[in-house]
Amino acid sequence: MQSTYRLTRYFVSTFILFAGFFAGFTVKAQDGKTLFQTNCASCHQVHKKLTGPALAGVEERWPNKKNLYAWIRNSAAFLKTGDAYANNLYNEYNKVAMTAFPNLTDQEIDAMLAYIKSVPAPGAAAPGGAAVAAAAQEGDNSLLFGVLTLILAVVALTLLQVNSNLKKMADEKEGIVPEKPVSFFRNKSNIAFLSIILFLIGGYYTTKGAMNLGRSTDYQPEQPIYYSHKVHAGINQINCQYCHTGVYQGKQATIPSVNVCMNCHQAINEYKGEKLYSEDGKEIDGTNEIKKLYKYAGFVEGKPWDPSAAKPIEWVRIHNLPDHVYFNHAQHVNAGKVACQTCHGEIQKMGEVKQFSNLSMGWCVNCHRETKVQFKDNGFYSIYEKYHQDLKTGKLDSTRGITVEKIGGTECQKCHY
Repeated sequence: MQSTYRLTRYFVSTFILFAGFFAGFTVKAQDGKTLFQTNCASCHQVHKKLTGPALAGVEERWPNKKNLYAWIRNSAAFLKTGDAYANNLYNEYNKVAMTAFPNLTDQEIDAMLAYIKSVPAPGAAAPGGAAVAAAAQEGDNSLLFGVLTLILAVVALTLLQVNSNLKKMADEKEGIVPEKPVSFFRNKSNIAFLSIILFLIGGYYTTKGAMNLGRSTDYQPEQPIYYSHKVHAGINQINCQYCHTGVYQGKQATIPSVNVCMNCHQAINEYKGEKLYSEDGKEIDGTNEIKKLYKYAGFVEGKPWDPSAAKPIEWVRIHNLPDHVYFNHAQHVNAGKVACQTCHGEIQKMGEVKQFSNLSMGWCVNCHRETKVQFKDNGFYSIYEKYHQDLKTGKLDSTRGITVEKIGGTECQKCHY
């Protein structure tokens, strides 16, 4: 009977490991969207060209998947292999080298490719569409393995029971009195084994959940006034820095005061643009939203302006960092020449603003490792005389650039001091 229990314990442990593997596989596939938004979304969309090409069908365009992996990890190095498709792509986009992602694994790249396949084309019906069907087909393998594992589990338990019954019949025939077996869940070694497994699984998910605390990706609160960045920054091309004056010279981007809004809306008191819709599809009356602004500014229809009635708009904060993290907008926007969309997404296309990036430490560090500093002719970095000299003499390749990491951008005290 001891051998039976050893076999049972071995089977249970194997089954748990298989289940953990397939659960991890599913989670990794679901992480494709997060990986895409973190690494790709600032330059690529799935069905639309941005700085780089649209990524729909990217696997079909590359004849060799290993070449695609190599291109994603380091496009500059791969170009030296003379690959015709890569060089044509490089020339098509004005010889702008793609950011290198040397830390991405094959599994992470596959997860992003799976996400790209799952995004339906504009106008296509998401549920039941071909893109969703393709994504569902990719998940069929893991489902099949799971079903096979359950079938094997049933077969193994049946064989164990048959073996136990045969041994019992043989012992009875020979007159051997069988030992009273210890229940599986009363066996101390089994209890200890299961406790360790549950502790590891619980610890993994607890740690993962704790790491995601405070990461408010896609957080999109309702504001006291419906303010459309699509209308202001997109359609009317108002520069971000007209309203967010601090972004160019201070730590905070700053929210504009009511009188900054009234600089324009004192003359514009009626909305005549395209229809506005909230995130849940409800139509917004733009003129009524302007009236709300007037009320905050102290203007009451039919009455003279009363400055004492003016009050600040209580905007709901969206982007927030922990108190122990230092971030300076001017350092990034003024010195680093970082576009607003890099961190905030395509803000010029948003109606109600939402948080685009998770703003985690890993996300920031990866950006510092991969982002090239606009170093040449940038007076802010004049103290780095050696780099400037190397650029002038050609010792340092200007196309490869100098990453933020090379000038100390990954040192702990840069953000924590």
